[in-house]
Amino acid sequence: MTTNPWHSVSPGDNVPHTVTGVIEIPKASRAKYELDKESGLLKLDRVLYSSVYYPANYGFIPQSYCEDHDPLDILILSQIECVPMCLVEAKVIGVMQMIDGGEADDKIIAVAAHDMSVNYINDISELPPHFINEMRHFFEEYKRLENKTVQVEEFQNKEVAERIILDSFKMYKEYFPGQQ
Repeated sequence: MTTNPWHSVSPGDNVPHTVTGVIEIPKASRAKYELDKESGLLKLDRVLYSSVYYPANYGFIPQSYCEDHDPLDILILSQIECVPMCLVEAKVIGVMQMIDGGEADDKIIAVAAHDMSVNYINDISELPPHFINEMRHFFEEYKRLENKTVQVEEFQNKEVAERIILDSFKMYKEYFPGQQ
């Protein structure tokens, strides 16, 4: 029997300020991996149709649930590419709010807590403006050749991100009451 990281991994001891992120996609990848919700294994969903690369390590926060029927997404900034299924302690600094296929699809933005090159960053406002533009561009473009539309709404600070995280934990408890 496979342990499912969505349900069996702790979201961390200091939520919502820091959370455990489960990496699905390493930074600079064109592979779109995602968690198979039933087995807990990682599957290749597709190779991105566009010649763009993930701007940060991408994954999810365990024991969270959102309106898009998935765990809450997280982008973890680090100087390294983390391997898929790696657990990363992540300091929350903000959120990118977007609409994907007509549904809200928030992306928490965090820094790897144990990476000295980024862990001094405390809020999204401290990121270089160009990096924010790169993230926006990636998410607006990565599905375009699939004839799908993604609209990046706003980048919000860590307080908004922390509220979204807490709401996702409440939703998880409502939809998966036997998992805790």
